[in-house]
Amino acid sequence: MNKSLLKILLWSLLVFVPASALAGVSVHVNIPLPPPIIFPAPPALVVIPQTDVYVVPDVNDEIYFYGGWWWRPWEGRWYRSRYVDRGWTHYGSVPSFHRIIPPQWRDDYRANKWMGNPWHYQRIPQKELGRNWRAWERDKHWEKRSWGVQGLPPNRPQKDMRQRSQGAHQQYEAKPYRPGVGPEHGGQHSR
Repeated sequence: MNKSLLKILLWSLLVFVPASALAGVSVHVNIPLPPPIIFPAPPALVVIPQTDVYVVPDVNDEIYFYGGWWWRPWEGRWYRSRYVDRGWTHYGSVPSFHRIIPPQWRDDYRANKWMGNPWHYQRIPQKELGRNWRAWERDKHWEKRSWGVQGLPPNRPQKDMRQRSQGAHQQYEAKPYRPGVGPEHGGQHSR
């Protein structure tokens, strides 16, 4: 009797195990993608002083360029793309570069000041950035500049900025972006 019970058990395993092994378990997590941003022309960028992070300053959304990727936060999540206007995919955490950006950068941009010094930022056309960012990154192009900030010495290493940005995050109160302020609305932050 043991032999027949063992045969039935083995036969059932042969029949039912492959069928259950073929059954796949699928779990889908639907993370919504941010809406596209329509630009009338390719946006110009500005380098945030003392970093190698580029930002599109004249739109309501936070859009950064860093390490060959376009980055943007939306609804508490981060997204990145190779293109500024399409192809956004979810990024699982806050990108590391974002920690070195002082929260008051947009206010400083509008006031043409950086840490109390006059800031005559240079607008970088997207086309120029696309052609040159790899060489600029390799040659540490922005470490050799004063970023258009009067009185700010060039060649300040980024690790110093990371240490200073921790203090800047504590020194400055984070202020929300005010829509309707900018060159297209009559605000003053041109040279």
